Amino acid sequence: MTVKEILSQLTLEEKAGLCSGEDFWHLKSIQRLGLPGVMVCDGPHGLRKQASEADHLGLKLSVPAVCFPAASATACSFDTGLLEEMGAALGQMCQAEDVSVLLGPAVNIKRSPLCGRNFEYFSEDPCLAGEMAAAHIRGVQSQNVGTSLKHFAANNQEYRRMTSSSQVDERTLREIYFPAFERAVKKAQPWTVMCSYNRINGEFASENKWLLTDVLRDEWGFEGYVMTDWGACNDRVKGLKAGLELEMPASGGVNDREIVRAVREGRLDEAVLDRAVERILNITLRYLQNHKPTVCDLDAQNQLARKVARESMVLLKNQGALPIAKEQKVAFIGAFAKTPRYQGGGSSHINATKVIGALEAAQGRFNVTYAPGYSLERETPDPALIEEAVSAAKAADVAVVFAGLPDAFESEGYDRAHMRMPQSHNALIEAVAAAQPNTVVVLYNGSPVETPWIDQVNALLEGYLGGQAVGAATVDLLFGDYSPCGKLAETFPLRLEDNPSYLNFPGVKDTVEYREGVFVGYRYYDSKKMPVRFPFGFGLSYTQFAYSNLCLSADALGPDDTLTCRLKVKNTGSRPGKEIVQLYVRDCTGAALRPDKELRGFAKVALQPGEEKEVALTLDMRAFAFYDVESHAWRAADGTFEILVGASSRDIRLSGAVTFQNPVKNSAQVHENWTVGDLLADPRTGPAAKKLLGQMMPDLDLEDEKAKEDMMLHVMLNLPLRSVRSFVAFDNDKLRELVDQMNAALKG
Repeated sequence: MTVKEILSQLTLEEKAGLCSGEDFWHLKSIQRLGLPGVMVCDGPHGLRKQASEADHLGLKLSVPAVCFPAASATACSFDTGLLEEMGAALGQMCQAEDVSVLLGPAVNIKRSPLCGRNFEYFSEDPCLAGEMAAAHIRGVQSQNVGTSLKHFAANNQEYRRMTSSSQVDERTLREIYFPAFERAVKKAQPWTVMCSYNRINGEFASENKWLLTDVLRDEWGFEGYVMTDWGACNDRVKGLKAGLELEMPASGGVNDREIVRAVREGRLDEAVLDRAVERILNITLRYLQNHKPTVCDLDAQNQLARKVARESMVLLKNQGALPIAKEQKVAFIGAFAKTPRYQGGGSSHINATKVIGALEAAQGRFNVTYAPGYSLERETPDPALIEEAVSAAKAADVAVVFAGLPDAFESEGYDRAHMRMPQSHNALIEAVAAAQPNTVVVLYNGSPVETPWIDQVNALLEGYLGGQAVGAATVDLLFGDYSPCGKLAETFPLRLEDNPSYLNFPGVKDTVEYREGVFVGYRYYDSKKMPVRFPFGFGLSYTQFAYSNLCLSADALGPDDTLTCRLKVKNTGSRPGKEIVQLYVRDCTGAALRPDKELRGFAKVALQPGEEKEVALTLDMRAFAFYDVESHAWRAADGTFEILVGASSRDIRLSGAVTFQNPVKNSAQVHENWTVGDLLADPRTGPAAKKLLGQMMPDLDLEDEKAKEDMMLHVMLNLPLRSVRSFVAFDNDKLRELVDQMNAALKG
């Protein structure tokens, strides 16, 4: 049967029932119509299909599945093709296990390094997060399995996440917290979107019509259905009206009955219910009609997980200890070498098919010894274990210390209290580094950490949470089988106190104010020219790259034009490698308060030694625009924009400039609170404003450079039109005439 045929045969009660789950993981079936229930499951970096239907918290083991690197790692690959390949593998696993929708990816912005769930999120930058999410979605859905883009929106902490209100201005929402969702929807059309628990400016996301309908559907063109996060429903009828189709999990029929009652009492138009059911059925039938028996090659998926981990690790420091020569004697130190931390805790926790630590991956291939260095059960240093580790380090040519954040330090459900690693890890690193000049540190963690020992170690490799093959991938890089090619998808600040959200995270009781506005991550640090430990987009290689020949396709462009930026990248070293080229845009117009620069494009380029390739990146109007809250629209101001191309946000190699020109000018209406300076700055109102200024300051010569330093001039430039009465003989009629004249000039 078609969706329309099914819908026509459903009772009111059945339609209401289809808008909530059967249990924790299944949508309802309609047996009399031959409509089976379908299953949805947690992800997003592996399938977490619970053996027990009521085990959302993961108290029991899920079915074995390949655990791929978490989003905090994969974002550092800057490789959309690789993410699509990983997504396809996840989709295959879902088909094999009869799962219709994989719950992910998560694209919430990393507002603070303390968010306990940051390991599951891609980046502090919405361009990068959106592109990686879109690729992930395309990959999964290529297997006729749906995704659920989450958590929509402004869900950037775990503290009181089910009740807190994110107080965010519209411009910040539009420029920082919405764009990753927008890119993913427009470029990949996820089958479902998951609304978040929190309130946004006082209104629950689950019943926010502006969010779920006006923006998501009407502006972005979303075609699937919206589901709640588990337990996020507040007012079921209000939510349905707002655009929330599916409540998960089951509510024991309570909210189903509320829907039925609202329809019968005339408080809910049955057409609204029909539309919701139709959207759910469209997705359900899409899966059922394309479901096919699938057998997954778990070994091949494990090798893919190894590749993804390898491409995602970031070399943050290297003074010559890496790569390790294969004949060198190496001490692997730290319990994480044997038992790696490879994934986060909570709803994304995967029952991995197999886990290979670096020690296991290296033994039999290289001359490696091992010392645990610390206990996985204790945060305080163990002098005996440290002494053993120091002895092992002294006896080796190179010491590799494996450290990071234990499971308990970051998880869904709670936020971190600080950025420190356990004292046992830091003490071990300092002791080993004092004994062995060739000390390398490998970090396994889901989010940034403080590195008080950074000046004492020779090299630092950031592994993040690299999935079940993280150990093998680490060995691949340590011993030079491959060159590191990941770059940071987030800034590592020197101190937690440097983070722009520091004073407003996680808020007070149920209110969290996003007072930093659009200045999130590198947008803040770079604008303040603040020292950081490692900047956004930073990462080293075993080779070197040279940038040259930036060429812009135009000197000027308008709203409907695109700008193609071409440059050449060359591998000037002796090893094969991959470089991540980053393109930033700087607004020099002064039309709005904006960050120093913003990422607008990127490309990953593989190069053999001596090889040179051309990279082309294309920008549209949105790359230059800010969100104008007065007109509720994106606007690129007239004037100059710098095109910045580099190896990180702090390592700009090439630059150019382009002029943006709007044929249709801003239609803002002049009123009595407009300043003389604002009117003078606009070429349409400038002549009248200059004449007015001449009446107020008859001796002023604006062409004279010294005049610009005149104190009185600055006073007059900041004068609103209403105050002109005090300086020039203007009555109300004459002032209104002047305002009308200015508005006529704006209209042209």
